[in-house]
Amino acid sequence: MQVILGANGIIGEELAKELRSNYTKEIKLVGRNPKKVHTNDILFKGDLLKEKDVDKALENAKTAYLTVGLPYQSKIWLRDWPIIMKNVIAACKTNNCKLVYFDNTYAYPQDSKIQKENTPLQPKGKKGEAKKIAVEFLLNAIKKKEVNAVICRAPEFYGPNKTKGITNTLIFDALKANKTPKVFLKDNVLRTLIYTPDASKAMALIGNTPETYGQTWHLPCDDNRLTYKGIIEQISIQLDRKIEYNVLGSLILNIGSIFNQNIRETKELLPRYKIDNIFDSSKFKNRFPDFKITSYQKGISTIIEDYKIK
Repeated sequence: MQVILGANGIIGEELAKELRSNYTKEIKLVGRNPKKVHTNDILFKGDLLKEKDVDKALENAKTAYLTVGLPYQSKIWLRDWPIIMKNVIAACKTNNCKLVYFDNTYAYPQDSKIQKENTPLQPKGKKGEAKKIAVEFLLNAIKKKEVNAVICRAPEFYGPNKTKGITNTLIFDALKANKTPKVFLKDNVLRTLIYTPDASKAMALIGNTPETYGQTWHLPCDDNRLTYKGIIEQISIQLDRKIEYNVLGSLILNIGSIFNQNIRETKELLPRYKIDNIFDSSKFKNRFPDFKITSYQKGISTIIEDYKIK
């Protein structure tokens, strides 16, 4: 049996589909209010902050995938991520269960250097610090051979359906609502985005490849990176109309953060939007050369269709 801890987000849902299609028919979805992705999924209602719940959830499990998403608030991340990671590691040890941890890049330095699997963890904000604490717990457990685990790391999301992320929110959600898209700080720096179905498919592949364990893997992204100007130009081409957009400068964002909690909670990431963001996934591509990565053009086309943008 393979278990998804935190199964109702877009990554968990796509992961459940991929696991059932290609790896196993025994899938347990764990969450506070889990919902079936397939009629034969097993549901387990539990709280990852409670050690007993996590231990019970992983009974008879071969592999666990930690894909939970927390409310986007620094104080919650700092409080809850260490507890969740400790509980999951303990439950994996008790149940002799492998662990696949889905991580992000918040703990990486906010500079223009190429991000690789060995990039040092040097967070500049509270959310990044929370993620560093959690992953260091896991790295220490791996080093001590307390758990057989693998870390799958992804940059910012973009994609269809329930995908959440700055690009989806500021550009595609705005277009869906017939509003003007917005861009943070600069429109001429390169972005590395990961298409959410690709992230889940790659994580399933890694989780079911024994020799990948004990390592960190960057999940695969299209290397033909676009700027936000290029992304919006591509949308314009596909919609056959010119899309106008606004670039939000530092002053506007600083003022906005006073009144808007979402902007305030995003401030620690803003330095990344002034510079090229180059997330390197060559390690994965070299190990799995047959994996089909969705191009930005195809990803944008799918989102436009899914969002019914005219």
